[in-house]
Amino acid sequence: MIKYLSYLYPMTRKVKSKYSETLEITWYNGKKHLNTKNANYSYGSLQAILKFGLEKIDLKPINSILLLGLGGGSVIETLREEFDYQKQITAIDIDPVIIEIAKTEYQLISNSNTTIICEDALQFVKTNTKQFDLIIIDLFIDITVPKPFLEVSFWDDIMNSKSTNGVILFNASLEDKKSNQLNSVIKFLKTKVYKVDVYEKVNDTNTVIISQPL
Repeated sequence: MIKYLSYLYPMTRKVKSKYSETLEITWYNGKKHLNTKNANYSYGSLQAILKFGLEKIDLKPINSILLLGLGGGSVIETLREEFDYQKQITAIDIDPVIIEIAKTEYQLISNSNTTIICEDALQFVKTNTKQFDLIIIDLFIDITVPKPFLEVSFWDDIMNSKSTNGVILFNASLEDKKSNQLNSVIKFLKTKVYKVDVYEKVNDTNTVIISQPL
């Protein structure tokens, strides 16, 4: 019933989070979206942005994916259903409230090829010893990428978590005050003999950065 009524007017339930303040689960036009005050976290514009990035990547040789920033799990749904990717995905999110929403509202489950870990992504990549063929970085608090995820130390850890021919997909912030830091990230990736493609205003909002070996 709620699904059909949402075609007439949006219906929202609010959930408090230590990390994201207030999360909004909104039924709109028959779909359930996860939002913060100013940003879509899952199953809306964000899903379209990450799908755009995935379309630029050859997933055939990708045997493992590390997803930093789970949200409602929409990128996992996109990978499984639209790209038919059935191999291993490991998803990291610091917020237990987000993980619970992904499980209860979007029926995302852990199984033999989907591992969900509640941990700070910064700490995870610092201690991680496994290498992944694709690392998707989607780390926002509302509309902002926290500063530690734009620092070289984090990207050093990302490089250590990436397989030799691994690919990086970064959903990046557009805030002017972060532009110098984003440029530093791009320069850093290029020093690693990487081809770096920068796509601006994807879905009229975000910048998407894709890095892969030359």
